[in-house]
Amino acid sequence: MDVFSKEKRSQVMSSIRSTDTKPEMIVRKYLHANGFRYGLHNQKLPGHPDIVLRKYQTIVFINGCFWHGHKGCRHYTVPKSNTSYWTAKVRRNVERDAENITKLKSKGWRVITIWECELKSDIRENTLANLVRMLHQKAVEYDTTAPHTIMAAENAAIYGSDD
Repeated sequence: MDVFSKEKRSQVMSSIRSTDTKPEMIVRKYLHANGFRYGLHNQKLPGHPDIVLRKYQTIVFINGCFWHGHKGCRHYTVPKSNTSYWTAKVRRNVERDAENITKLKSKGWRVITIWECELKSDIRENTLANLVRMLHQKAVEYDTTAPHTIMAAENAAIYGSDD
């Protein structure tokens, strides 16, 4: 049973942002301060990527751990009410993410996913520095069948694996 009325739940859900979120703004400010110029939410590309770095042929998605089902992350838990709805909703988001990443890669884009938990204050600097390092590399080796994340080993130890 939901703790809110139907009207209140609708109001709460409508206030959740899909663009210009705090994690997204953190990454954008860091990239800009380090000399990177980028486009935002390109409607012509699959998945409407959060950040498009054309010069580097790279797409950056900044995903919320809950909304995109960050497997193994302590910040992703299925709500206790309306569980079947939320499980199906998140599963479809994960499937759509995979479809969009496949489409982008087939068009020659390098895709990087940054998870919300990777931007927590204790590991943020490491995550953002890894992102900049990856952007400067000509070729980054990663599993082409899954989205690439920049989670370092120490991040995985703190927040769980991204697999």
